[in-house]
Amino acid sequence: MSILDVKFVQGFIRLCNDGWQQGWHERNGGNLSYRMKDEEVEEVRPFLHEPGEWKEIGTSVPDLANEYFMVTGSGKYFRNVILDPEDSTCIIELDDKGENYRILWGLVNGGRPTSELPSHLMNHEVKKHKNENYRVIYHAHTTNTIALTFVLPLKDEVFTRELWEMATECPVVFPDGVGVVSWMVPGGRDIAIATSELMKKYDVAIWAHHGMFASGYDFDLTFGLMHTVEKSAEILVKVMSMSPTKLQTITPKNFRDLAVDFNVKLSEEFLYEK
Repeated sequence: MSILDVKFVQGFIRLCNDGWQQGWHERNGGNLSYRMKDEEVEEVRPFLHEPGEWKEIGTSVPDLANEYFMVTGSGKYFRNVILDPEDSTCIIELDDKGENYRILWGLVNGGRPTSELPSHLMNHEVKKHKNENYRVIYHAHTTNTIALTFVLPLKDEVFTRELWEMATECPVVFPDGVGVVSWMVPGGRDIAIATSELMKKYDVAIWAHHGMFASGYDFDLTFGLMHTVEKSAEILVKVMSMSPTKLQTITPKNFRDLAVDFNVKLSEEFLYEK
């Protein structure tokens, strides 16, 4: 048995490959992180090597102190994860203050975790506060969603409403809506703070002209969430390319009826009259 036989490692690799197959990860675009369970740490412990040196995260996440994460590497290509996981990904441990990390497995040919590690960890901390079951943070360069950030107002209520209208399942899959971050330099503390603030309310944050962040309990739910948002965005792009106006759409009353039948709560801030 090797570490590649461990279930969560297989799930991590599969999500990376699924994202590559969707065309969301040109070159070294995108990143993925997974907050490991205690029993998973013990399962992989025989495969961990002597810890590397402690390095600064670039932010402080005290509520993630001493936790372990599987993370894609900076400058690594998603298309190569399935071919050589030990080169493209790593397992890291945080220190007892949540300010430093060290590599325990992976990145065998050198490198460091994703440059957006501060954003990932700050979002993990926020989602953990909301519900302990959140484990996955996924960032991808979703083509149609990015395109929409050039033509729609960068407002949560506008993006949510437009995406909801494109497919009936959308308000069921992401009933809390989506948040939008105006363009910021990626990889730094400022965008990490802005994204983590949105993640207190949403499971999806759209980075203007850049991509999307999604969070979920497991790999399937997180990938499915991003896939649903991006497919809705693709439909909207096609609709807008055919006509600047819609002849018919799902109305606020339709959404309220849907919420009753599917037992979901939809915020009235998204059900405004146009």
